[in-house]
Amino acid sequence: MAAPVQAGPTATTLAWQIVAEYPHPTEAFTEGLAFDRAGHLIESTGRYGRSTLSVFASPGGAALHAITLDPEDFGEGVTTVGDHVVQLTWRNGRAYVYDSELHRLAVHPLAHEGWGLAYDGGRLIASDGSATLHFLDPQDLHETGELLVRDGDRPIAELNELEFARGELFANVWHSDRIAVIDLASGRVLHWLDLSALYRRLPKAPDWDSRENVLNGIAYDRRNGHFYVTGKCWPLLFEIAVKDHDSQ
Repeated sequence: MAAPVQAGPTATTLAWQIVAEYPHPTEAFTEGLAFDRAGHLIESTGRYGRSTLSVFASPGGAALHAITLDPEDFGEGVTTVGDHVVQLTWRNGRAYVYDSELHRLAVHPLAHEGWGLAYDGGRLIASDGSATLHFLDPQDLHETGELLVRDGDRPIAELNELEFARGELFANVWHSDRIAVIDLASGRVLHWLDLSALYRRLPKAPDWDSRENVLNGIAYDRRNGHFYVTGKCWPLLFEIAVKDHDSQ
């Protein structure tokens, strides 16, 4: 939407534009978004006693499958590995694996808090709210490595929802309107997405909670090359086209 400008010590800001808007349930405290192989949108939501996992026919479409987590579980990041869905919980020390219809197949222990989750085709990548990413084995989720994320010399803390796309990792930064685009070889922030214009565009109810209802949720559709983003209790889900840094 604008020419690239400097954002921090080294990273530049990527241009983007809105392609479409879809309704999004305001009761959904969004913690994770992902697309499955069939092009269905998967959403994980949080809050104790209200956490859910749903598979939607399309963005803004009807739910094909939906489950409510146990009251002691706080749902967090979600991704797909083949035909399986993997969902983190926040402080419960558990991650769940489901089939495509959300039948639970396995439970794995987590050694850290669960925030965001992505899959790069070989390993799972998890955030825990710090500036450190954790690499996990996709079979049993044991940790295989860590990576500190920095923009220049500055660690980028509060990394939240994650999505692997176009060979890079896209990460929401909690309580901000920005998404960091991270090089997984070095941990360096290559670019930023400033999506503050989306927040300003939202219709907000009188009881809107600006502290909690923040940008969170990134899904990349490889079929059209577009990103789908929303936030906690947002009334809208946005489809956006993000320019590649080489075509700015």
